[in-house]
Amino acid sequence: MHCRQRTAFAAVLSSALLLPATAVAAPTQPGELVNDLAPSSDCNYCHSFANQDSLFEAPPYAPQITWTPTLMANAARDPVFWAGVAIAAQDDPEHTIDCVRCHSPNAFLNGRGTATSIDELVAEEGDLEGVTCEFCHRMTDGSEIGNAQYEIDDVLQGATVVRRGPFDYTDGVPQPIPGQEGHATTFDPFTGSSEMCGTCHEVTTHRERVDDDGNGTGAPFNEQRTYSEWARSDFAEAGEQFRSCVDCHMPEVPDSAACGPYNNVHQHPEGNRRHELLGANRFMLTLLQEDAAPGFEASTYGVALERMDEFLATAATMEVEPPESVDVGAGLQGLGVTVTNETGHKLPSGYSEGRVMWIEVVGRYNGEVVMSSGLWDQATATIQDDAAVRRYEGIAQDYETGTRNHLLLNNYWAEDNRIPPRGLRPHVETDPVGDRYSMTDEGTWQHWDEVSYEIPGSPDVVDATPADASDDQLELSVRLLYLINTRSYIELLADDNETTEVGTELAGRFEAMGWATPVVLAEEQLSIPISGFGGSVGGSSTTDAGDETSGPPETTTDPTEPTTDPTNASADSGSSSDTDEPSQGGGGGGGCRVGGGSAPWALSLLLLGFVRRRRRDD
Repeated sequence: MHCRQRTAFAAVLSSALLLPATAVAAPTQPGELVNDLAPSSDCNYCHSFANQDSLFEAPPYAPQITWTPTLMANAARDPVFWAGVAIAAQDDPEHTIDCVRCHSPNAFLNGRGTATSIDELVAEEGDLEGVTCEFCHRMTDGSEIGNAQYEIDDVLQGATVVRRGPFDYTDGVPQPIPGQEGHATTFDPFTGSSEMCGTCHEVTTHRERVDDDGNGTGAPFNEQRTYSEWARSDFAEAGEQFRSCVDCHMPEVPDSAACGPYNNVHQHPEGNRRHELLGANRFMLTLLQEDAAPGFEASTYGVALERMDEFLATAATMEVEPPESVDVGAGLQGLGVTVTNETGHKLPSGYSEGRVMWIEVVGRYNGEVVMSSGLWDQATATIQDDAAVRRYEGIAQDYETGTRNHLLLNNYWAEDNRIPPRGLRPHVETDPVGDRYSMTDEGTWQHWDEVSYEIPGSPDVVDATPADASDDQLELSVRLLYLINTRSYIELLADDNETTEVGTELAGRFEAMGWATPVVLAEEQLSIPISGFGGSVGGSSTTDAGDETSGPPETTTDPTEPTTDPTNASADSGSSSDTDEPSQGGGGGGGCRVGGGSAPWALSLLLLGFVRRRRRDD
């Protein structure tokens, strides 16, 4: 069948890869297309439709409806993207074109790839549509993996260029008649393959990567390796464990139609795929929702956010092993937490600037926080930076100056403790950086992290029920949180921009919205017997690392109930620690074990006279 053939193609190709493949054909260059990419609105007639009766209660699955509120559709509108491009243009103006060719292919193909501001795009020409329908469905296997080196089909079949897709029409479903739907179609196993996704989700910059001694390695800097992380994992291996990118990010809807006017004809057994292109940048989706035109477009964002919440719950599993009891004065001793990566790439993966995942541990007694590690405070958008906090992030920088969060200056990985995917085979391009992870007996990187906590207590806690010790319980909350676009990163995009006001405007908007909110990937709530009230053992020993990281705030929102619903938080919404230095506390993070878990978006500024802020002194 069509989907199985595509999956088999991807599995065979990817399993043979040691390094990302490079196609022979030359990528399509600006001005070369005779037939421009059609606007995605042209696809509405056939690919925007209500669910068929048998799937009436299911979330909408029509391709155009599910694509519209995605970060892919909004790739050219993302304000954080343009604030980052402005910094990159200051650092290295000759190398920003790769950013635009990925986020606005139409602009690049029409000679506007040197744009460094959204104002330089031409909305009337389709530049703001981001990654469009035709862009993907005209891309060929002559495309190269990495840096958006795509080849676009430009050969007419009838009145239009043929659209490529995953249906091979060997399942008894007749092929549409050319002209009846406005274009000819052809089966292409490259469409929807992980290699197709790897065209953009593999980024290399021009700077030479250096080692720990500052010596050149002879290879360019491996800025993003999401595709390679997948290709070297168990998920890329043919067999029952195989999962392509679309298997997770564009799930199938069995027995669903592919186009509206022909529901009774094009209903394939393996169904249409939701074009939700699911990710974790939830806060950005809420921001872009405010920018959406009223009506159809805006109404689809709510469904997209719900689907994203469901998706994020599959990214990781967490096991918590609590102690039998807790002495509040001595602190929380012997708390074990194991986080297992259930994705087909590092967790988190992709663009690393301003992103962090971490474990938040909060012990509360009688409604008050008495011990904590990594406590998130939405009011200040900060993460408690204590000795035990466990963070997962990639820290890239310029080796000579130590400058961070400047994409085109990076040439050195100071740290990469993101959790590897299952079965990740060793390779310098995708190996963790640091000593957190070990090799399994199978010769692959462990895809989990084990932490044993020792968190200082509060010796002055008063027993609320001194006459009855049986009801003294420590309410323990353990959450795995992920933040995209930390406060410190957004403020850096304002502070380091010496040429435009785009960063300042962005920071003003984030501040007006209460800053990005982390998403909850996993959580456990436990009650543990507590004793030791009024004891003198233990005490707070948190450290203040400056900027967005601090000790437990004197006044904070309920740590187990963020000011924004955690399911409305953004897993892609940036890391909120006020320090650029990764914290290495919380021992026990390197042990091996056998086995693991199963795989599995322009608001006007509200603040007039907003002036550029300077980040707080470290």
